[in-house]
Amino acid sequence: MTPSLLYVAFAPVYTHPLPEGHRFPMIKYDLIPGQLLHEGTITNTNIVAPTVCEDKWILLTHTEGYLKKLKNQELSDREQRQIGFPQSPLLTERELIITQGTINCCHAALHSGIALNVAGGTHHAFSDRGEGFCLLNDFAVAANYMLYQLMAKKILIIDLDVHQGNGTAKIFEKEDRVFTFSMHGEHNYPFKKERSNLDIPLKDNTGDDEYLKLLDQALDKLLPQVNPDMTFYLSGVDILETDKFGKLRVTLNGCKQRDEMVFTKLKTLQIPCVVAMGGGYSSDIKIITEAHCNTFRSAKSIYGLS
Repeated sequence: MTPSLLYVAFAPVYTHPLPEGHRFPMIKYDLIPGQLLHEGTITNTNIVAPTVCEDKWILLTHTEGYLKKLKNQELSDREQRQIGFPQSPLLTERELIITQGTINCCHAALHSGIALNVAGGTHHAFSDRGEGFCLLNDFAVAANYMLYQLMAKKILIIDLDVHQGNGTAKIFEKEDRVFTFSMHGEHNYPFKKERSNLDIPLKDNTGDDEYLKLLDQALDKLLPQVNPDMTFYLSGVDILETDKFGKLRVTLNGCKQRDEMVFTKLKTLQIPCVVAMGGGYSSDIKIITEAHCNTFRSAKSIYGLS
């Protein structure tokens, strides 16, 4: 792999169809690239706006009936409540763009070692339904795309959002070529967990030392055991002590060390990595933005990218 471009997939942010209470966390998707451009971590040449994902790639993961409901705005009231958003053509389009962004990141990561999606990490979406603000499961779609295109033989999904990747676990429960690893809050959403290949439930108030120790041990065991030729990393920042819902006590620096640990281990083994941002619900949007920007800064530094 030849280090070259820090590839950043960026989808448009549609806030106006959302209820007032959901607009605040969506702002970060504009603020992250804005901050990275302002400070010079990236330039406009690093940002690529994806197109809408083709149905044929979505249907490798999601059912035809569910995709039809999304596109035709036919979700029931109950299905919309499960997702947490009212249905909207703009939201469906955005989700399709995000998913294509993650697929594009796969190609870029094979070239440069790593590629990052400003959004993505929609791990609560199942094959036939959405949940938890997730309509389509971008990691699952991209992983199945990689397998279908024979671009990977063994995939490891590293899900470090504070919430278990229940949709991802269920989608791949019978797929031996994809290993799902989720380290998440034991007493957090979803309250009915699915079974990942490896789940590490964390006690409330878990702080930096314990968090990083458990992650270090898990990765040192998993990477040689799974021996993946592609990884997907969900770098949620809802593990922060400032998060309104996270229940953990990881500091901003601890969150940065987490990213550095993952990237360093994967780069050392020359395993390509696709990154998505996942959740983050601190009351101060500046903290959310800073934590996510640290992920990009760490990627650029460790992979030596321009």
